[in-house]
This record gives sequence, structure tokens and C-alpha cells, in this order.
Amino acid sequence: MADDTTGNDSQDDDFALFRETMGAVKPLAQDKITPYKTLSPTPAQQARRRGQAQQRQATASFAFSDIYQAALPEAGPMRYCRDNVSTHYLKQLRRGDYYPELILDLHGLTRETAKLELSALLHTAHKQLINCVGVVHGIGSGVLKRALPHLLVQHPHVMAFHQAPLEHGGQGALLVLVETAEPTHFR
Repeated sequence: MADDTTGNDSQDDDFALFRETMGAVKPLAQDKITPYKTLSPTPAQQARRRGQAQQRQATASFAFSDIYQAALPEAGPMRYCRDNVSTHYLKQLRRGDYYPELILDLHGLTRETAKLELSALLHTAHKQLINCVGVVHGIGSGVLKRALPHLLVQHPHVMAFHQAPLEHGGQGALLVLVETAEPTHFR
């Protein structure tokens, strides 16, 4: 068993060596900065912020019609291409040439909630220059699977959509090509 006095001696030697090495160093004065007191917004500022938030929400929302029924193909996979868009994009979507940068999962949502989420997704993709998004509707009872294409056809930023390839959801998902705020090169 080692003697405790040798441990204390070596520790004292270490402190002495440290003091000798750092002898000419002067300690720094602490400069503590106190943060400003956060002021609560005035009622006028709160009202303006609420108005701005409502305006942003209104801009992001799109009123889908439940009555509109688009003429979509009944045979084969679900697909759509806007009139002024080349059908070559449908082929690229089908092959999986586009990778969805945002994916919206609608599992468990009601039709009304799904419409709001879909509108927000398309608005976000348009503003953030994202040209391909995935919408997972699932198989289930088929309510969203049947409704989703008719909703997408109505939106002005949707250029085309196609049933997703297996790696992106297959029959339970759609890949949507979105028109972005600024023209971008497609992959």
C-alpha cells in the first residue's frame, strides 16, 4: 500500500510548478452582461401579429372543391398531366427519376384535415422551390385514395402526378410534380 504523504508531495510539486510557470499571468476580469428584459408586445402589436399570421395562413390555404370530379384514367396507375406540361414528366415520375424532397403522410386524417395539409404542402413546396413531393394516402378504405387525385387536379401549382414507384409507396402514394415560384432545372 502506498504512503499518502508521497501523493500529497507530488500534488504540492505540481501546484508549485504550475504557479512558477503561470507566475506572471494576471487573471482576467469577468465581464458579465445581463440580458435586456424582454418586453411583452402591446395589444396593437399582438393584433398586428395575429393579422399577419391569418394572412399567411390564408395565402397558404387553397379552397378545394369537394364537388369537382376530374376526368382521370380508370385503367392503369393513377396519373395526371396538366395540358401545358409535357407527358414526358409522367414517364419520369413513373420510373422514379424524381425523388420526393417532402413527404406528406395522410394516414389517419379526415378528408377535411387532409385537404388543409395538402394545401400547406403544395404552398411550401412552391415557395421553397421543391419540384417533387410525395403524398402517402395509404390503401385502407380508399376514401383518401379516391379523393386525392381530384383535389390535386384543382391546384394551380400541380403540374403532374403519378402513382409512386414501389420504393416511394407504390399504390398507397402519389408523386406530385410542383410548379415552383422560380423556374428551376428538373433533375
